[in-house]
Amino acid sequence: MKKISKLSKAAFLIAVSFGINKILAILRQLIIARQFGLTAELDVFNVANNIPDLLYALISGGALAVAIIPVMTEVMNRENKERAWRVFSQVANLAFLATALLSALAAIFAWPLVQHALGIAPGLDILQQTLVVELLRLNLIGTLIFSMAGLLIAGLQANKHFFLPAIGPILYNFGQIYGAIILSPKVGYQTGPLVLPAAGLGVHGLVYGVLIGSLLYFLIQIPGLIKYQFKWTPKINFKDEDVRKILAMLGPRVIGMLLYQLTFIARDNMASRLPLGSISALTYGWMILQVPETLIGTAIGTALLPTISEFIARKEFQEFKDTINRVVRVLIALAIPSAVLLSLSLPPLLGFAFGFDNAGTDLLLWVTRAFLVGLLGHCLLELGSRVFFAQQNSVIPMAAAGLNLFVYILSGIILTAPFKAVGIGLADAIGFTTQALFLLVIFKIRLTKKSAAKMDLSDVSSKNENKKEILNTALRAVSGSIIGGMVIILIIRFSTGVLPQLITGVLAAGLGIAAALPFISKEIRVLLRL
Repeated sequence: MKKISKLSKAAFLIAVSFGINKILAILRQLIIARQFGLTAELDVFNVANNIPDLLYALISGGALAVAIIPVMTEVMNRENKERAWRVFSQVANLAFLATALLSALAAIFAWPLVQHALGIAPGLDILQQTLVVELLRLNLIGTLIFSMAGLLIAGLQANKHFFLPAIGPILYNFGQIYGAIILSPKVGYQTGPLVLPAAGLGVHGLVYGVLIGSLLYFLIQIPGLIKYQFKWTPKINFKDEDVRKILAMLGPRVIGMLLYQLTFIARDNMASRLPLGSISALTYGWMILQVPETLIGTAIGTALLPTISEFIARKEFQEFKDTINRVVRVLIALAIPSAVLLSLSLPPLLGFAFGFDNAGTDLLLWVTRAFLVGLLGHCLLELGSRVFFAQQNSVIPMAAAGLNLFVYILSGIILTAPFKAVGIGLADAIGFTTQALFLLVIFKIRLTKKSAAKMDLSDVSSKNENKKEILNTALRAVSGSIIGGMVIILIIRFSTGVLPQLITGVLAAGLGIAAALPFISKEIRVLLRL
């Protein structure tokens, strides 16, 4: 149980840091939203992030990280930390060269990447596309820095160190906030007698803020490398068995991450053909979805991977299976009420926060609600993918990502015509939920085959008990959501026009959560014991 308790502490540390990070991210987005509104200029800034985000995710943000952590964990258990860092260095060297090359190619071919019918913004006019290309090329510099920082984070997390990796995103947001409040505006923000300087760089200031944040994100990881005695090895040895093992995982993982990032390109491609502001509404709706998804799914999943990788390395398969079952129940108990209660609490909060007109606020409200339909699917995906990565299997997650992209695009084509931007949000919910269920079903099928091969009746009995516990968890989560939702509806109905929007939204959400908590108290206790 000692390892499990460490997992719980890590998950809470990550959740708290992610919570601070999300608050800063929302603050940054609100500053940007109030500066630019749902305008073409802001649409351009959001579109220009697509290709850099794609490269980051392919190299270190997701692809290499989940390949490195299980193999480094295995090497540390089999040999020692020095050997693990040698493996890490070689992979990092290769990743740096690949990122630099791909960034250069993206900068050279920026125009066709933007303008092509299958590109990121074929529906924008020529002036907007010109600005997209300019901002995209600037963003690629930050991508190179950010990607290397992501690799350092993977190395530290393999050592079960989560503090500095958790601080990095917070500093990244500080850099972006500096860009939003100092570099971007033409008129300085005023707080009492203090007037902040204003560089007047517009959306270019936002990109320079990204570059500053990326550098801070990288530098904060260096003390951790010193603590864990990192030594750089200036070579790449493709004959190294452990390097080859990471690269073998990396191939399918890169394809999987490419398929994942293509959903965002498909989203903006479809949204660029919709009325002005649709791209930004989808960007903000996704941002709001990411708050509960990050605090629940990503925090638990990030803390989980090194631990379940260690279970696999030590062949502690029962601990592995039991941990997965408990985490599934926790995710269901937290995600269902979060989606329902947040959806109902949104109207006064959005009205206060973004300052859009009624039409813009209404668009953002329904787009966000559409995204929140898939919150449970997104949280379960954080678990489902890591279950296979811990076993050094990246082929099945790749297949699941392909299924997601197919379902996403098909659903988007069908739903965009009648529902416009809201239809794209629903397509996201359908696609990612399908991907999560596919992974968990395959995992269960593999477990069932193993149990049948061993003729283990006790395992069959345990499986039936787990099904009952999951069903009971889901029923209590839905019941709590209904009671909490009714509380929120009543408070908003009777407080609107009486209390300020912010107070109404916070009061409604707080009391709704308080009403729902007793229904999922059992799963909260399970979470505390993880």
